[in-house]
Amino acid sequence: MRLSRRFAALTSSLLLAAGAALFGAGQASAAAQADFGYVALGDSYSSGVGAGGYDSASGDCKRTPRAYPALWAAAHSPQTFSFTACSGARTGDVLSGQLGPLNSGTDLVSITIGGNDAGFSDVMTTCVLQSESTCVNRVNQAKAYVDSTLPGQLDRVYDAISGRAPSARVVVLGYPRFYKLNGSCIAGLTEGERSAINGAADYLNAAIAKRAADHGFTFASVVGAFTGHEICSGDAWLHSVNWANIGESYHPTATGQSSGYLPVFAGKA
Repeated sequence: MRLSRRFAALTSSLLLAAGAALFGAGQASAAAQADFGYVALGDSYSSGVGAGGYDSASGDCKRTPRAYPALWAAAHSPQTFSFTACSGARTGDVLSGQLGPLNSGTDLVSITIGGNDAGFSDVMTTCVLQSESTCVNRVNQAKAYVDSTLPGQLDRVYDAISGRAPSARVVVLGYPRFYKLNGSCIAGLTEGERSAINGAADYLNAAIAKRAADHGFTFASVVGAFTGHEICSGDAWLHSVNWANIGESYHPTATGQSSGYLPVFAGKA
């Protein structure tokens, strides 16, 4: 089905190119977007926690026009854009509350999911407040969960997306490494803790990428985009611990969304 849709898209592009020559590029461009639908699913990395400027109507989901899905939609003007990503979301939350806008006419879907299922928040709390050995043990517990349980949870989400939007291009984005090792930080976590947390991010990304590929989805890694902009880099696109607004800790800043996530997504969309 994806092959036939790509063939149809190619045919449509050729027709639109002919239309541009006859009627002007502006009319053809408008026609190209006339039936294009984009749905943005996922957790806080997609809703935009950490970027600020939250839409009050989104409540605790903390969606913002500074998040990469909204930025992409503003630049490309799809006919329909449904933004259901929500702070704190786990796979079950996507299944129960985010899939409503998907349908057979959906062309593009983006999603970040899996970090909360794997215990991201508890891992970071443990590492910030407790000893290095306790931190590493908690990281290892999270990695064991990624091995034993997360793949099945991702499968259920990905199956549901395919079932509701069988012709959509689905882009699954990963998570950045949090720390530049041997960087500019002179306090806080030990290098051993930072290394363990980075390793856990890589471990999680690998699992998500495998499940995405097995479902025919496109995985988009943001690790490269954030390299040189991790915490302790001196030019961080991620919040460190923010005691004044703890929920924004370890989330991308507005620049992390616009210069990190957005170009990676745009290159795969």
